[in-house]
Amino acid sequence: MSHALVTGGAGFIGSHLVDRLLKSGWKVTVIDNFDDYYDPSIKRRNIAAHINNRMFKLIESDIRDLESLKMALEDSYDVIVHLAARAGVRPSVLNPKICYEVNVLGTLNMLEIAKEFGIRQFIFASSSSVYGSNPNVPWKEDETKPLPVSPYGASKLSGEALGISYSQLYGIRFIALRFFTVYGPRQRPDLAIHKFTRAMLSGETIEIYGNGESARDYTFIEDIIDGVVTAIEYKKSNFEVFNLGNNKPVSILELVETLKDILGIKPRITFVDHQLGDVQITYADIEKARHLLNYNPQTELSVGVRKFVEWYQKNFKTS
Repeated sequence: MSHALVTGGAGFIGSHLVDRLLKSGWKVTVIDNFDDYYDPSIKRRNIAAHINNRMFKLIESDIRDLESLKMALEDSYDVIVHLAARAGVRPSVLNPKICYEVNVLGTLNMLEIAKEFGIRQFIFASSSSVYGSNPNVPWKEDETKPLPVSPYGASKLSGEALGISYSQLYGIRFIALRFFTVYGPRQRPDLAIHKFTRAMLSGETIEIYGNGESARDYTFIEDIIDGVVTAIEYKKSNFEVFNLGNNKPVSILELVETLKDILGIKPRITFVDHQLGDVQITYADIEKARHLLNYNPQTELSVGVRKFVEWYQKNFKTS
């Protein structure tokens, strides 16, 4: 029986991966510290259905504390899927230190766990933020000079560099997945689709940074999980980087228009200054993932946003 160790497994992406792995017959151990970046009760609710499942184990621990991790881990594991991170470009600009501690030191600690426990498959959640403001779109994985413009992007690029080292030194297969603006049910409250939905249903004003023409490659959660699952099974080389995006950038104004159509509510919009660390566009070239991971995102934005809205209305009170 295969056993996955998933860090950040109670979060947005992590809990969806846990659902998929358990459904597929895996044993899953989750490491999560339920920090207060957003309401910990939301994360506990994400995994509540699995707490009494004998195939599921929860370890409440912080990836910055290597010794506690070592004491808590008792089983053998086939793969580490390292999703835990201090997320967000704007928060990293405000507090680069905690971003570094969680995302770089935490990744180093998990690589040490992989080395000491003999775990040969390591999946790392990287980010489109490593590309920075690169004008050569769509972005390809073999871009020779990624220039992140935020501490968050720099921390993810540092994690990839650590992975290269551990792959070469210790024979750990390190697969970095650069996620592009993941959305869907359980999305974090600080992300655009969640914030805009909450504001529109509450009759509040939406704040749009810049002129609304900046674009993101919105990628539905189930398509992302498809890519993660195939990366777990990938064995053809010892180090790879893959873009997991949708290959279809959408402007902020187009996103708001999609929400307007689904909710039947005309939004109240105010435009505010562009934020430090933000980029004008994210745009994934996904040909490498198509070829090597059989990655093939299927979810149109209108379909994915509708699924998010249905989840939101079931789980949150609206005025």
